[in-house]
Parts: sequence; C-alpha cells; structure tokens
Amino acid sequence: MHALLVFGLVLAAAACAAPASDQTPGSSQPSQASISAPSASSEAAFPLTIADDEGTQTELAEEPQRVVSLSPANTEIVFALGAGERLVGGTDFDDYPPEAAAATDVVVQTSVLIEAIVDAEPDVILAAGNAFTPAADIVRLRGLGLPVVVVYAETLDEVLGDIELIGSVLGENESATQLTSELQLRIDDVTRAAASVDERPRVFYQLGSEPEIYGPAPGSFVADMIGLAGGEAVTTDDPAVFSIPIERLVEEDPEVIIVGDAPFGVCPDQVSARPAWRQMTAVEEGAVRPIDDTVVTRPGPRVAEGLATLAVAIHPDLRLADPPPPVTLCEE
Repeated sequence: MHALLVFGLVLAAAACAAPASDQTPGSSQPSQASISAPSASSEAAFPLTIADDEGTQTELAEEPQRVVSLSPANTEIVFALGAGERLVGGTDFDDYPPEAAAATDVVVQTSVLIEAIVDAEPDVILAAGNAFTPAADIVRLRGLGLPVVVVYAETLDEVLGDIELIGSVLGENESATQLTSELQLRIDDVTRAAASVDERPRVFYQLGSEPEIYGPAPGSFVADMIGLAGGEAVTTDDPAVFSIPIERLVEEDPEVIIVGDAPFGVCPDQVSARPAWRQMTAVEEGAVRPIDDTVVTRPGPRVAEGLATLAVAIHPDLRLADPPPPVTLCEE
C-alpha cells in the first residue's frame, strides 16, 4: 500500500483537520450515551437512544449482533470490548488484532462500499467523523434506514469517551469501563513521568513527507498527544492544513523530530540528510527518531501504549512503570 494513501488515512484518524462540529478543538467532553430506559445493572438497557460525537441521535431497538466498522480504530475498539465475533464488516486497513482482517472489507482504501454494507445486514454501523467516513456516505446509509453512530476524537480524553460510547452502543458498558480505567492508569503514569521532566522540547511529528512535509495541525489529536508526552508540538498554522513549509520548520527549529512515516521506509538518516534540515537543532543533536505511528495516531484501545511510545521518543531516559516495546524500525 502506498505510504501517501496510508498517510491520508492517518490524517483523518488522528483528527488533524478542522472539527466537523462547532466544538472548539480539545474542549469537548467525552461522549455520553443517552439511555431511553433505566438499567438495574452496569449494562445498557435496550431500546437505546444514543447521541454520537456529531450530536446525532440514533435509536437501537435491540443490542446489536451484527456490527460494521468503517475505521481501523473502531474495529480495534469492538474487539477490545470482547465483541469481535459480531463484526460482519470492516476496512482493508484492519490489522489489529490479527483476526480483525477476517471480516468482509466494506471500506477499500478510502471508498465506502455501500452495497457491501447493505448486504452485511448490520444492526449498527460505527463510522468515523471529520470526513474520515465521507459525510455523503453517512447520509446515504442513514437514508437507507441503517443506524450509523459517528465517533470523532480530538483529544486523548475523547478517545476514552469514544470507547465508552461504543461500549454503550454494543451493550458492553462494563467492559468499556474496565478498559478505560486500565488505559487511564497507564496514561496517568506516562503524564506524571513526562511532567516531572524539566525540559519540554519543541517536537515536530512528521506524519508524511511526500509530496510535501506533513505534520499535526493546531488543536489536533497528535498535538494533544505530544503535549501530554512532555513536548511542545510544532504544528501547521491552520487547523485545516497539514502541510508545513520548510521555512516554518526552520523558524520553529524543532529540538526533537519524530519520524511517523518510518514504517513506510522513511528513516532518520534520510530526514537528517535533507539540506534545509541540517541546521535544525534536532538534526544537529541527533534527536531524529522513528516511531510506530499506528499506535500513536490510531484513536483506539492501544492509545495508552502510543502515548508511552511517544513519551519515550521525546524523552529517551524517561522511566515508566510499564515501558513500551523498543522501536526497531530503521535498524540495520
């Protein structure tokens, strides 16, 4: 798969574009389900009326048994909640856990296959906001009478909120609460450790490098992750723009450069060899580091590991109670 296509998916999944709603980036609270009938236990009662991240109300008559996911992050959440056997449709980028790849592909590259979704007879469709799932496709699916729940996270807190939201949709509230509690513990460990370090270096996270240099937008999910991991994010100057001019990068002078496209063959030595980059502090000090981008930018159940991975990339000497696996990308 071409790295630029994957980068396009990463941009959407990492919520680097302008918000689809009128919420201020980073300011919204975790999603809350609106339940139409009280429950005597921690599990949701059905019928259920739920508000998604775009504010759309969706009615579910019964607990969904046939689920379609339109993003890899949503697919991971479904499996993490113990509902993977209900997945009847996913994307061709679903690669974790490995068994997720077995579901019928109803999203191929960036195209939503409406007929394949209809054939899957889903009880609920988990879409992704901010145009990751094209808005026209969401409208068309709803017009066919299919229940669509849209999730969209701008911050790490909102990722946990979306896990709770999907837990409510699937009737897996208890599993969602347990999962988010475990994630929060690891997130707290990372943020405490990162906050204890005196230095907060300027960090540029290279999301892509062809045909232009791409990085996080202000108020984006990736920028939020960098801040929590103990850095100051070098961003583009517009929430809707992902490319960053070399002149701006030189002016910002990042002290750490994270190579997010390392899984696609772009390695630190290539970055450091770019003529205009040699004067940057990160290049001069050898602080250009590869990273497993998927765990960092995919807003799903591995996000705490992603935060830990990013924190160690920014502060290599950081001591964590649960350190992430070493990054072996670009090693000879």
